Amino acid sequence: MAVLSHEGTYPILYGSWPIPVGTQHHDGYIARPDEAGKFPVVLVVPDLNGLDSFEKDICRRLARSGIAALSLDMYRSQADALTAYNALTDSRAAADLEEIHEFIDSDDVEWNVSSNVGILGTNVGGRFALIKAATRDWVRSVAVVSTPLTGDEAREFQVADYLDHLPVPVLGLYGTDDKLINTSSVDEAQRRNEHGQWLLYQGAGHGFFDVDAPDFDQAAADDGFARIVAFFQATLEPAVVEDLG
Repeated sequence: MAVLSHEGTYPILYGSWPIPVGTQHHDGYIARPDEAGKFPVVLVVPDLNGLDSFEKDICRRLARSGIAALSLDMYRSQADALTAYNALTDSRAAADLEEIHEFIDSDDVEWNVSSNVGILGTNVGGRFALIKAATRDWVRSVAVVSTPLTGDEAREFQVADYLDHLPVPVLGLYGTDDKLINTSSVDEAQRRNEHGQWLLYQGAGHGFFDVDAPDFDQAAADDGFARIVAFFQATLEPAVVEDLG
Protein backbone atom coordinates (compact mmCIF):
# COMPACT_ATOMS: atom_id res chain seq x y z
CA MET A 1 0.00 0.00 0.00
CA ALA A 2 1.08 3.57 -0.58
CA VAL A 3 1.65 5.91 2.34
CA LEU A 4 0.07 9.34 2.61
CA SER A 5 2.01 11.31 5.21
CA HIS A 6 0.24 13.44 7.79
CA GLU A 7 -2.81 14.66 5.90
CA GLY A 8 -5.79 15.16 8.16
CA THR A 9 -5.96 13.72 11.65
CA TYR A 10 -4.16 10.47 10.83
CA PRO A 11 -1.47 9.56 8.34
CA ILE A 12 -2.88 6.68 6.33
CA LEU A 13 -2.07 3.56 4.36
CA TYR A 14 -4.16 3.08 1.24
CA GLY A 15 -4.26 1.21 -2.03
CA SER A 16 -5.84 -1.50 -4.16
CA TRP A 17 -6.12 -4.88 -2.53
CA PRO A 18 -7.43 -8.27 -3.74
CA ILE A 19 -10.31 -9.21 -1.43
CA PRO A 20 -11.30 -12.88 -1.15
CA VAL A 21 -14.89 -13.45 -2.26
CA GLY A 22 -15.89 -17.11 -2.38
CA THR A 23 -13.15 -19.08 -4.11
CA GLN A 24 -11.78 -16.05 -5.98
CA HIS A 25 -10.26 -12.66 -5.29
CA HIS A 26 -11.91 -9.48 -6.56
CA ASP A 27 -10.62 -5.96 -6.94
CA GLY A 28 -10.90 -4.05 -3.71
CA TYR A 29 -9.54 -0.96 -2.02
CA ILE A 30 -8.46 -0.47 1.58
CA ALA A 31 -7.54 2.68 3.48
CA ARG A 32 -6.65 2.71 7.17
CA PRO A 33 -4.76 4.84 9.67
CA ASP A 34 -1.01 4.36 9.56
CA GLU A 35 -0.78 3.83 13.30
CA ALA A 36 -0.16 0.83 15.51
CA GLY A 37 -3.49 -0.24 16.90
CA LYS A 38 -7.00 -1.35 16.00
CA PHE A 39 -9.69 0.76 14.37
CA PRO A 40 -13.41 0.74 13.63
CA VAL A 41 -14.20 -0.48 10.11
CA VAL A 42 -16.69 0.78 7.52
CA LEU A 43 -17.60 -1.11 4.34
CA VAL A 44 -18.18 1.31 1.44
CA VAL A 45 -20.72 -0.09 -1.04
CA PRO A 46 -20.26 1.48 -4.51
CA ASP A 47 -22.85 3.24 -6.62
CA LEU A 48 -23.69 2.29 -10.23
CA ASN A 49 -20.20 3.18 -11.44
CA GLY A 50 -18.61 0.53 -9.27
CA LEU A 51 -15.33 0.96 -7.43
CA ASP A 52 -13.87 4.17 -8.83
CA SER A 53 -12.18 7.35 -7.62
CA PHE A 54 -15.30 8.42 -5.69
CA GLU A 55 -15.33 5.37 -3.41
CA LYS A 56 -11.57 5.41 -3.05
CA ASP A 57 -11.67 9.04 -1.92
CA ILE A 58 -14.37 8.20 0.63
CA CYS A 59 -12.20 5.40 2.01
CA ARG A 60 -9.16 7.66 2.33
CA ARG A 61 -11.13 10.45 4.01
CA LEU A 62 -12.62 8.02 6.52
CA ALA A 63 -9.15 6.66 7.26
CA ARG A 64 -7.84 10.16 7.92
CA SER A 65 -10.56 10.42 10.56
CA GLY A 66 -9.47 7.23 12.29
CA ILE A 67 -11.87 4.82 10.57
CA ALA A 68 -10.54 1.97 8.44
CA ALA A 69 -12.54 1.59 5.24
CA LEU A 70 -12.69 -0.85 2.37
CA SER A 71 -14.66 -1.19 -0.81
CA LEU A 72 -15.16 -3.93 -3.39
CA ASP A 73 -15.84 -3.84 -7.12
CA MET A 74 -19.17 -5.65 -6.67
CA TYR A 75 -20.24 -4.96 -10.25
CA ARG A 76 -17.25 -6.86 -11.65
CA SER A 77 -16.19 -3.96 -13.93
CA GLN A 78 -18.97 -4.44 -16.51
CA ALA A 79 -18.79 -1.94 -19.39
CA ASP A 80 -22.27 -0.49 -18.87
CA ALA A 81 -23.22 0.63 -15.35
CA LEU A 82 -26.91 -0.21 -15.54
CA THR A 83 -26.20 -3.59 -17.13
CA ALA A 84 -23.74 -4.35 -14.35
CA TYR A 85 -26.26 -3.39 -11.67
CA ASN A 86 -29.02 -5.48 -13.23
CA ALA A 87 -26.64 -8.42 -13.49
CA LEU A 88 -25.83 -8.20 -9.79
CA THR A 89 -28.67 -9.94 -7.97
CA ASP A 90 -29.58 -8.90 -4.46
CA SER A 91 -28.60 -12.36 -3.20
CA ARG A 92 -25.18 -12.08 -4.87
CA ALA A 93 -24.62 -8.62 -3.39
CA ALA A 94 -25.62 -9.88 0.06
CA ALA A 95 -23.21 -12.81 -0.30
CA ASP A 96 -20.41 -10.47 -1.38
CA LEU A 97 -20.89 -8.31 1.71
CA GLU A 98 -20.93 -11.42 3.86
CA GLU A 99 -17.63 -12.52 2.31
CA ILE A 100 -16.10 -9.08 2.90
CA HIS A 101 -17.12 -9.25 6.53
CA GLU A 102 -15.58 -12.71 6.86
CA PHE A 103 -12.35 -11.26 5.46
CA ILE A 104 -12.44 -8.42 8.01
CA ASP A 105 -13.09 -10.90 10.81
CA SER A 106 -10.35 -13.31 9.67
CA ASP A 107 -6.81 -13.82 10.92
CA ASP A 108 -5.59 -11.95 7.83
CA VAL A 109 -6.78 -8.65 9.31
CA GLU A 110 -5.23 -7.47 12.57
CA TRP A 111 -6.24 -3.83 12.54
CA ASN A 112 -10.01 -4.07 13.16
CA VAL A 113 -11.10 -3.20 16.68
CA SER A 114 -14.27 -5.28 16.45
CA SER A 115 -16.00 -7.79 14.19
CA ASN A 116 -18.99 -5.43 14.13
CA VAL A 117 -18.73 -2.87 11.33
CA GLY A 118 -20.51 0.07 9.77
CA ILE A 119 -21.74 0.19 6.17
CA LEU A 120 -21.89 3.26 3.93
CA GLY A 121 -23.80 2.93 0.66
CA THR A 122 -24.05 5.54 -2.09
CA ASN A 123 -26.89 5.58 -4.63
CA VAL A 124 -28.05 2.00 -5.34
CA GLY A 125 -25.23 0.68 -3.17
CA GLY A 126 -27.26 1.93 -0.24
CA ARG A 127 -29.98 -0.61 -1.06
CA PHE A 128 -27.59 -3.45 -0.33
CA ALA A 129 -26.33 -1.64 2.78
CA LEU A 130 -29.83 -1.20 4.24
CA ILE A 131 -30.89 -4.78 3.48
CA LYS A 132 -27.74 -6.16 5.07
CA ALA A 133 -28.13 -3.90 8.11
CA ALA A 134 -31.65 -5.26 8.65
CA THR A 135 -30.63 -8.90 8.39
CA ARG A 136 -27.16 -9.32 9.94
CA ASP A 137 -26.17 -8.66 13.55
CA TRP A 138 -22.56 -7.82 12.63
CA VAL A 139 -23.70 -4.49 11.16
CA ARG A 140 -23.44 -1.90 13.93
CA SER A 141 -24.70 1.12 11.95
CA VAL A 142 -25.54 2.14 8.38
CA ALA A 143 -25.38 5.38 6.38
CA VAL A 144 -26.76 5.95 2.87
CA VAL A 145 -26.48 8.83 0.41
CA SER A 146 -28.97 9.44 -2.41
CA THR A 147 -30.24 5.87 -2.18
CA PRO A 148 -33.55 5.10 -3.95
CA LEU A 149 -36.12 3.75 -1.51
CA THR A 150 -38.75 2.89 -4.12
CA GLY A 151 -38.80 1.72 -7.74
CA ASP A 152 -37.08 -1.60 -7.09
CA GLU A 153 -40.18 -3.76 -7.42
CA ALA A 154 -38.48 -5.84 -10.14
CA ARG A 155 -35.58 -6.66 -7.80
CA GLU A 156 -35.41 -9.74 -5.61
CA PHE A 157 -35.85 -7.66 -2.45
CA GLN A 158 -37.52 -4.27 -1.98
CA VAL A 159 -35.63 -1.98 0.35
CA ALA A 160 -38.83 -0.35 1.64
CA ASP A 161 -39.82 -3.67 3.21
CA TYR A 162 -36.88 -3.38 5.59
CA LEU A 163 -37.37 0.18 6.83
CA ASP A 164 -39.53 -0.97 9.75
CA HIS A 165 -36.96 -3.60 10.74
CA LEU A 166 -33.69 -1.71 10.97
CA PRO A 167 -32.29 -2.54 14.43
CA VAL A 168 -29.24 -0.28 14.15
CA PRO A 169 -28.61 3.48 13.94
CA VAL A 170 -29.31 4.88 10.46
CA LEU A 171 -28.19 8.07 8.72
CA GLY A 172 -29.74 8.96 5.36
CA LEU A 173 -28.60 12.01 3.33
CA TYR A 174 -30.57 13.34 0.35
CA GLY A 175 -31.11 16.48 -1.72
CA THR A 176 -34.43 18.27 -2.12
CA ASP A 177 -33.76 18.72 -5.86
CA ASP A 178 -32.96 15.07 -6.58
CA LYS A 179 -34.69 14.34 -9.88
CA LEU A 180 -34.40 10.57 -9.37
CA ILE A 181 -35.76 10.34 -5.84
CA ASN A 182 -39.07 11.74 -4.60
CA THR A 183 -38.51 13.51 -1.30
CA SER A 184 -41.78 12.04 -0.03
CA SER A 185 -40.04 8.65 0.09
CA VAL A 186 -37.42 10.14 2.43
CA ASP A 187 -40.16 11.53 4.67
CA GLU A 188 -41.80 8.10 4.66
CA ALA A 189 -38.48 6.50 5.63
CA GLN A 190 -38.21 8.85 8.60
CA ARG A 191 -41.77 7.99 9.65
CA ARG A 192 -41.10 4.26 9.47
CA ASN A 193 -37.60 4.44 10.93
CA GLU A 194 -38.09 6.89 13.78
CA HIS A 195 -34.73 6.28 15.47
CA GLY A 196 -32.89 7.08 12.23
CA GLN A 197 -31.85 10.46 10.86
CA TRP A 198 -33.12 11.08 7.32
CA LEU A 199 -31.92 14.51 6.21
CA LEU A 200 -32.63 16.64 3.13
CA TYR A 201 -30.23 19.29 1.84
CA GLN A 202 -32.08 22.25 0.38
CA GLY A 203 -31.33 22.75 -3.32
CA ALA A 204 -29.04 19.71 -3.58
CA GLY A 205 -29.39 17.25 -6.48
CA HIS A 206 -28.84 13.51 -6.79
CA GLY A 207 -25.06 13.76 -7.18
CA PHE A 208 -24.46 16.36 -4.48
CA PHE A 209 -22.00 14.10 -2.63
CA ASP A 210 -19.87 13.06 -5.63
CA VAL A 211 -17.18 15.55 -6.65
CA ASP A 212 -17.26 14.17 -10.22
CA ALA A 213 -21.03 14.61 -10.64
CA PRO A 214 -22.38 17.60 -12.59
CA ASP A 215 -24.62 18.55 -9.66
CA PHE A 216 -21.94 18.23 -6.99
CA ASP A 217 -22.66 20.59 -4.09
CA GLN A 218 -19.54 21.47 -2.08
CA ALA A 219 -21.34 22.84 0.97
CA ALA A 220 -23.78 19.94 1.21
CA ALA A 221 -21.03 17.39 0.56
CA ASP A 222 -18.77 18.84 3.26
CA ASP A 223 -21.57 18.93 5.80
CA GLY A 224 -22.70 15.44 4.81
CA PHE A 225 -19.26 13.92 5.16
CA ALA A 226 -18.74 15.55 8.55
CA ARG A 227 -22.04 14.03 9.66
CA ILE A 228 -21.04 10.61 8.34
CA VAL A 229 -17.73 10.68 10.23
CA ALA A 230 -19.42 11.83 13.45
CA PHE A 231 -22.13 9.20 13.00
CA PHE A 232 -19.69 6.31 12.67
CA GLN A 233 -17.46 7.63 15.45
CA ALA A 234 -20.51 7.70 17.72
CA THR A 235 -21.90 4.28 16.74
CA LEU A 236 -18.81 2.10 16.22
CA GLU A 237 -16.39 0.88 18.82
CA PRO A 238 -13.62 3.47 19.31
CA ALA A 239 -10.09 2.97 18.04
CA VAL A 240 -7.38 1.58 20.30
CA VAL A 241 -4.08 3.20 19.31
CA GLU A 242 -0.87 1.74 20.69
CA ASP A 243 1.81 4.08 22.01
CA LEU A 244 5.08 2.67 20.78
CA GLY A 245 7.06 5.38 22.49
